[in-house]
Amino acid sequence: MIKERLVGYIEQSIVQNWDIEALSNYREKGYSYKEIAEKIIKFHSFFKEAGVREGDKIALVGRNSANWCIAYLATVTYGAVIVPILPDFKPDDLNNLVNHSDSVMLFADDKIWEAIDPGKFPSVGIVISLEDSSLITAARPELKESYSSLEEKFIKAYPELRREDIKFSDVTNDKLAVISYTGGTTGFSKGVMISHNSLAANVRYAQTHMPLKSGDPLVSFLPLAHTYGCAFEFLFPFTFGCHITILSKTPSPQIIIQAFKEIKPRLILSVPLVIEKIFKKQLLPVISKPHMKILLTIPGINKIIQNKIKDKLVETFGGQFHEIVIGGAAFNPEAERFFRKIGFRFSVGYGMTECGPLISYTSWDTTKLGASGKPVDTLEVRIDSADPLKEIGEIILRGDNVMLGYYKNEKATNEIIDPDGWMHTGDLGVMDKEGNIFIKGRSKSMLLGPSGKNIFPEEIEAVINNMDYVAESLVISEDNKLIGLIYPDYEMMKADNISEEQLITILDETRKVVNERLPDFMAVHKFRIHPEEFAKTPKRSIKRFLYTKE
Repeated sequence: MIKERLVGYIEQSIVQNWDIEALSNYREKGYSYKEIAEKIIKFHSFFKEAGVREGDKIALVGRNSANWCIAYLATVTYGAVIVPILPDFKPDDLNNLVNHSDSVMLFADDKIWEAIDPGKFPSVGIVISLEDSSLITAARPELKESYSSLEEKFIKAYPELRREDIKFSDVTNDKLAVISYTGGTTGFSKGVMISHNSLAANVRYAQTHMPLKSGDPLVSFLPLAHTYGCAFEFLFPFTFGCHITILSKTPSPQIIIQAFKEIKPRLILSVPLVIEKIFKKQLLPVISKPHMKILLTIPGINKIIQNKIKDKLVETFGGQFHEIVIGGAAFNPEAERFFRKIGFRFSVGYGMTECGPLISYTSWDTTKLGASGKPVDTLEVRIDSADPLKEIGEIILRGDNVMLGYYKNEKATNEIIDPDGWMHTGDLGVMDKEGNIFIKGRSKSMLLGPSGKNIFPEEIEAVINNMDYVAESLVISEDNKLIGLIYPDYEMMKADNISEEQLITILDETRKVVNERLPDFMAVHKFRIHPEEFAKTPKRSIKRFLYTKE
């Protein structure tokens, strides 16, 4: 257990950054740290009158927004447990998650609430709008009057809110802070119980290792209901006094890049998808041209070209960032090699929801090619193999970041955390002498080749995904043969006037090129067109279990 508390970090930041703008929706006026404190205090007053106790669950479902963040802060600083749920769940799934979590209150977007049958939430007595913070419904009539008089009560209690008034809760680190529902890549959603200690450990590590200061601008575009976006685009920068601009709708890469140019963020968090699209659409066509390939082999000239490409890339991301931290899924090796060669400031981290989420990271100037950083200082990490330097084994870990377990699911908890406290991640890798972790794939996605060799489909997919007319791919095994499922890049097909019949011929040639780049035992037997985007987890990993025969 660490001594620092998440609530203490939040209180301290509000006091130190009183008049600085803290949270705003893109191109809208935002809230200062003082204004957020006022809103937190009002919510705490209402929670108390509504009979919400420490440890009670409050569900939160809606698109990313400043009000979403305030609802989160108000809940955890009160000592209640926040249950953030992704807004794209179907109504029936949403009902199941809210009921499974035993939530007594719900913050929701108006449109989401309109699609829900209130009768299916027997334990939820209060619903508050994330659009305008109005009270949508309350089981007890007197609570409506109580809610409408919050402003009046606040002014009476705090004629002039002062910094010394900021003292929210003494909730200790061993207490539950968040239940995060994640489907992962293995099936039905489980409620990951994340403690205050885990969140505080994540924040403390980020404060020590990721360079930010009060007033620095950030852009938040990852799903806040997922631990990666929540911890590093919201909680950590909030504790530093940053100004966080939130892209409220699910943003396209074009909108994200436009926001980067306007806001010029000092730190960028991303999933590989955004970076890889820029590499594939903007850079690969240029550096693959025959004359460019020749120029890039000439000493001196290649450095000039690489610097120009790097400068253009830096400008694309706003030009003012310390580094880009990539996480949430495997990064395409070809893209990683190119970015490293030109000296682009990026780092690849590793985490999972069950660790709130951080497991390993190193800064862009110390990270090793192909590695996902070194373990954070609050975790003990090892490779479960006879020779962790050379022999691939499961990554297992224990320490402050590890979850308390899965909510109301002791069986699943015991399957992932052994009696000695080691959490079995399901990820496979090796670790070098310096402690750098090299992830090779997931144990559940590993395939056994015809020759008996282990095959990690992610390695094959990384090659396929760089090919023309491929938006994404998934490699599976059928009848002891490797099959590549291809979701076509319909946008590129339209631009090049390629028909579906022509695509079949092109993909057959593509398969031959892919196999030339792979060892014989990893050769793909056949490509099959998959007409729609693959279903994904919140961190944009494909749900492999949906596409296998088992």
